[in-house]
Amino acid sequence: MATISLRKSNTRLPPEVNRVLYVRNLPFNISSEEMYDIFGKYGAIRQIRIGTNKDTRGTAFVVYEDIYDAKTAVDHLSGFNVANRYLIVLYYQQAKMSKKFDQKKKEEEIAKMQEKYGVSTKDK
Repeated sequence: MATISLRKSNTRLPPEVNRVLYVRNLPFNISSEEMYDIFGKYGAIRQIRIGTNKDTRGTAFVVYEDIYDAKTAVDHLSGFNVANRYLIVLYYQQAKMSKKFDQKKKEEEIAKMQEKYGVSTKDK
C-alpha cells in the first residue's frame, strides 16, 4: 500500500536510491529461497546474488524490478533480525565499491613489488 501512494504522489527520490541493494551481515548458511522469501515481500525481484567466497560470505546483492520496491525494502529491512543477525541493507553505489577494490589492487601490487625487490616495511 505504501508503495502505491509513493508512486502516485510522484515523489522525487534521493540520488543514491537505485534498484540494486547491497546486503551485509547475513547468516553464512542462508539459502537463496530464504532470501527470496524475505526480500520478495516488498516487490518483484530480478536477481539475488549471495556471496560464497571467503571475502564475500555474509553479503548479497538484491536487484528489484522497480526502484520504489527497492526503497521500501531498504526502509523495512534495515535492522531486520535473521537468525539472530541484524541485516544491513544499503543501496549499491558503484563508485564506493570500485574504490575499495582499487585499494585492494594497489595493496597487492605494492606487496608484489616489495617481494620482488626484497623490500620490507617491518622495523628491524
